[in-house]
Amino acid sequence: MIPRFLTVLITILLLAPFPAGAIETEPPPEHGMTFGQAVILGIVEGVTEYTPVSSTGHLILVQRAMGIGQTEEEKLAADAYSIVIQAGAILAVLTLYFPYVRRMLFGLFGRDDFGLRLLIHIAIAFTPAAVIGLLFHGPIRHYLFGLQPIVFAWFVGGLAILLVSWWRRNKPPMEGLGIEDMTWKMALVIGFMQCIAMWPGTSRSLVTILGGVLVGMNLPSAVIFSFLLGVITLTAATAYDALNHGALMMEAYGALNIATGFIMATLSAILAVKWLVTYLKRHGLWIFGWYRIALALVVAVLMARGILTDTL
Repeated sequence: MIPRFLTVLITILLLAPFPAGAIETEPPPEHGMTFGQAVILGIVEGVTEYTPVSSTGHLILVQRAMGIGQTEEEKLAADAYSIVIQAGAILAVLTLYFPYVRRMLFGLFGRDDFGLRLLIHIAIAFTPAAVIGLLFHGPIRHYLFGLQPIVFAWFVGGLAILLVSWWRRNKPPMEGLGIEDMTWKMALVIGFMQCIAMWPGTSRSLVTILGGVLVGMNLPSAVIFSFLLGVITLTAATAYDALNHGALMMEAYGALNIATGFIMATLSAILAVKWLVTYLKRHGLWIFGWYRIALALVVAVLMARGILTDTL
């Protein structure tokens, strides 16, 4: 049964008589983004980066709704901005899960066996995405960074969550292996699952959490491993885009807007991660499945009515 608040959301957004272009905002001529827009994008990044709803998909949606990224060059800068402000979410996880980070550092110097195993497993899980990302970065950015493929990924990902939640309906979240019981084979499976998230709208957190659950981990441990793996993966993606498109992004948006997005992403990610871990221990993933399906349907209708467009 669809939760009542999602039913209300779908009804309002599908029936509301939005005029074409009502969502768009006109940026000032000297920059492609206002300070207020940077605040909104930072909050959206922080809230969605570690929740299984796709931060990149949400950022692209909000950017298009605000009129950001209307030309090919602006779109490239906007996509890079979405990736780079992920550094704020990375900092949030490093802050909240520093005990794990410290143990991995100790393990690197032979002072913590668990920390060393965890570091090796994260490295193994990171490798598939690193290789595939370098080989296919161009085609992925060209063909998949658009609203239509994102809507499809939201919908399919929502169905996947509901199917896994149904499969686990009689199993408590704490049932399964802990992060200390992981094997390198489990880490490798999660790593290949993470490659699916190169399709915006899929959600890196979603596929890695589901990957952990499917290989036998309990839900809280799968979440922790997903977050720690994200630190490495997102750092690599952030560094890659900063090096390749940093000058273009800085020219388009300015240092203040980039710093604002980073700060807001950090603060909102700290709150979101704390809430998510507590929520998943009690309720599981199913609510995010309904949310993704509802959002996909709403955005599809808005695009069909010409209110949202993905044309340059």
